[in-house]
Amino acid sequence: MKAQGVLWILLGLLLWPVPGTASSLPLVMDSIIQVLAELEQKVLVTEASSTASAWILSAKNSSPHNSLHKHLLLKAPSHNTTEPDPHSLKPEFQALVSEVAQHDVKDGQEYGVVLAPDGSTVAVKPLLAGLEAGLQGHSVVNLPSDCLEVTDAFTKASSQDVGATPPNGIPKPTTAVDRLLTVTLAGDLGLTFLQSPQTQSPPGLGTEGCWDQLSAPRAFTLLDPKASRLTMAFLNGALDGALLGNHLSRIPEPRPPLSHLLREYYGAGVDGDPLFRSNFRRQNGVALISAPALTQRVWEALVLLQRLEPGHLQLQNMSLEQLAQVATFATKEFNETFLGCPAIHPRCRWRAAPYRGRPTPLQLPLGFLYVHHTYVPAPPCTTFDLCAANMRSMQRFHQNVRHWDDIGYSFVVGSDGYVYEGRGWHWVGAHTRGHNSRGFGVAFVGNYTGSLPSEAALNTVREVLPSCAIRAGFLQPDYKLLGHRQLVHSDCPGNALFDLLRTWPHFTEVKN
Repeated sequence: MKAQGVLWILLGLLLWPVPGTASSLPLVMDSIIQVLAELEQKVLVTEASSTASAWILSAKNSSPHNSLHKHLLLKAPSHNTTEPDPHSLKPEFQALVSEVAQHDVKDGQEYGVVLAPDGSTVAVKPLLAGLEAGLQGHSVVNLPSDCLEVTDAFTKASSQDVGATPPNGIPKPTTAVDRLLTVTLAGDLGLTFLQSPQTQSPPGLGTEGCWDQLSAPRAFTLLDPKASRLTMAFLNGALDGALLGNHLSRIPEPRPPLSHLLREYYGAGVDGDPLFRSNFRRQNGVALISAPALTQRVWEALVLLQRLEPGHLQLQNMSLEQLAQVATFATKEFNETFLGCPAIHPRCRWRAAPYRGRPTPLQLPLGFLYVHHTYVPAPPCTTFDLCAANMRSMQRFHQNVRHWDDIGYSFVVGSDGYVYEGRGWHWVGAHTRGHNSRGFGVAFVGNYTGSLPSEAALNTVREVLPSCAIRAGFLQPDYKLLGHRQLVHSDCPGNALFDLLRTWPHFTEVKN
């Protein structure tokens, strides 16, 4: 059995739509894994040269870069390839595949996404595209003949001022495209930024959303109704596809069953590595995707689309230098607003109770960051379910015992790779008496009197969260970092953590 055959049948089933309403299965990653596992038991493909991802990307849909996927992923069918059987799967599995086959954003709703065990939402289509590209290997696809005349326009344009410092070491144009990043991320990234290449981020870049329920999710509503297709779920799926595709391209055959690979990645970690899982996709993405490489892929994708779709309105009359400017700026925005920011679960994700009363807005940007530990719960939370339960427990204590309007902290950092939204960036919290309106209160889950949080959690508060807040205009560049005990009578944030804080940039000595 070949993994490519499983993907081919999975997406080939899309050609036989199931009559009736949407699937009754919950839109969770485990449902996708179940479909793959069943196919892996039933598959009768000897050699599949056309895979499931290729079928889904070739299906008629509204995607403006469908031809890009066809050109980079599709291959001519083989004579010894078994045609997909429309009855290979249970009806509910067929319906699920059809439901998540295409990614779309319409009227504030996002389609083609599922809830992962780590609490993140993942678009299925770019995930499958990455798996397909990885199974085909890190091979390159030649650009059309008229692209061969490209000189150094890309390098020249990338060195121009487009509102930001371009990455260093950008390679010169090539005559072929490495398919992995192009089909997962670069095409969508470039097309989205064509609309406003030298202005602020496109509307809704990295927009989060809320599920109707977490136990059996069926509908996903975006927090920003004007969001572009580059939602948080799409970026998660694209990055997961790139990471797993890269992994598949580097391991020898026979490759592991895809259901097994996804179960590990969205579980305890691939091959037992706790850092190679969806919880840490951004950190792993930084290691995999360099700015010059992504800029090159975005530029190549736009050039290729311009040749494949001469009638594309956005690409008409765009010079190679203009496309290079778009690619440079798009990469910068992606790196700084997504890879350079922490993954933050919104309040609806941990099922926060409503705010009591009317919140007081903060006067941004603020000049202080106050660090806390929760003390209770004392153990670090290492899974989404446990961290979410801890958040609800703290909120109940703050609201019902201390009679505050809401959970006091601005943000809470778990040991699962995620930050949890408390009062957030815009509302005055209840974390540092007498100073709540002057700074954000960020708490580590756990008691750090004699031990320290994980390095990933520490790096989030030391580097990632502040730099992201500064860029967004929430925190002043010269902000001061203080431990809770420096302003109130308290042992918070614990002796071990406070001793470490004193070595951090922006730490400031003050008298209590």
